[in-house]
Amino acid sequence: MAPQLDGYFQKVDELSDKFIDRLRQAVAIPSVSAEAARRPDVVRMGQFLADELTKLGASVELRQLGKQEGTDLDLPPVVLARYGNDKSKRTILVYGHYDVQPAQKSDGWDTEPFELVIKEDGRMCGRGSTDDKGPVLGWLNAIEAHQVAGIDFPVNLLMCFEGMEEYGSDGLDDLVYAEGKGFFADADAVCISDNYWLGTEKPCLTYGLRGVNYYNIEVSGPGADLHSGVFGGTAQEPMTDLVRIMASLVDSEGRILIPGIAEQVAPVTPDEEGLYDGISFSMETLYESLGSKTTIFDDKKRTLMARWRFPSLSLHGIEGAFSGSGAKTVIPAKVIGKFSIRTVPNMEIEKTNEAVVRYVEEVFSKLGSKNTLKVYPQHCGRWWVASPNHWNFSAAAKATERVWGVKPDFTREGGSIPVTLTFEQATGKNVLLLPMGSSTDGAHSINEKLDKRNYIEGIKLLGAYLHYVAEEPMN
Repeated sequence: MAPQLDGYFQKVDELSDKFIDRLRQAVAIPSVSAEAARRPDVVRMGQFLADELTKLGASVELRQLGKQEGTDLDLPPVVLARYGNDKSKRTILVYGHYDVQPAQKSDGWDTEPFELVIKEDGRMCGRGSTDDKGPVLGWLNAIEAHQVAGIDFPVNLLMCFEGMEEYGSDGLDDLVYAEGKGFFADADAVCISDNYWLGTEKPCLTYGLRGVNYYNIEVSGPGADLHSGVFGGTAQEPMTDLVRIMASLVDSEGRILIPGIAEQVAPVTPDEEGLYDGISFSMETLYESLGSKTTIFDDKKRTLMARWRFPSLSLHGIEGAFSGSGAKTVIPAKVIGKFSIRTVPNMEIEKTNEAVVRYVEEVFSKLGSKNTLKVYPQHCGRWWVASPNHWNFSAAAKATERVWGVKPDFTREGGSIPVTLTFEQATGKNVLLLPMGSSTDGAHSINEKLDKRNYIEGIKLLGAYLHYVAEEPMN
């Protein structure tokens, strides 16, 4: 199958310096979507992609999305592109994002974050290298390598690259749903490369993500902050109520204590449980990531199932409370506790929200406090699960084995990529998550990197996937 891949792989190797330079140019554009002052740079990054795609012969549109909600800022454009329009070929839709997280050298970076620095061990350090500029450029590089090799591109490629993913993808959902029967109408399947291997040695294909419901608990009482020396012992303190409520949500073993949550979770079948046995994952790798051995479980299977298959509740912080160094003897008048629940099949957003609100209100009522309570979801995103038996996944598995010489693990992830479900619902097609980078890349963190090997072999993988997906039987 896919006999022309050897020639394609050879050209990827020959062009590797050019492809690294393309990534260097992209990393140098500080496209931080969360900072208003950097919005022109985000737009410049979108234009860079549009220019590169146009040079490669793609038809490109910079789709304007209007103003960012609550501001006078223009949203960065979505890059919509098509390469090929052969009715006899399958059409694959790919998604990625060209914005990045904030980064400054003073955050603790070893190098300038917006300069691609290649270390002796092959680590290519720079903000956005792995999240998500490397994978996005992988699709462009795949097109160019086919052209230079004189090999016919195996599919029609639709591309959707956005510039607000790191700041909530403002405006994207409306566009995707609007174009589900428009620009994306002839897509046969969807591929997203915006996630990572489970470890560092073995590639994976991802078929599931947890959802996330994020909540605020507001407790207020006095009309203003109080001096604890004057009012301590005389006023019912909002912070005391809030801490007691938050302590009642989850225990130290990770068990969610809210009735109506665990009852929604789909039961684990014996076949499903067996999928975890062969996955390449070690607890030592997890300990290294944690910087400690403070895991709830000591074995692989229970750890992975807790991370992917079951819901979790995390406490994130308290707004309005003193958090600086030193001592401040203030009684805050109003505090807002923040927590989230990572959701899984078959949990429903509304049913989960109702259970949370009911439970928090019951706990508060038992305190007998004269303070005032509000509890509400701040935002919610649904879980996603695809069929790993779909031809889209089987083609990707064959491509992975061809490039990396090993069958991939089929994994879920504990995090959320809301656009995955959006594309599935808008197009009605199977969505595949095909990662380029590894678990140690440090996306969102200091010293973010993409290994040179993962970048170059990842370009081969994306191209090979398109060849195999072009001929995989649709059954």
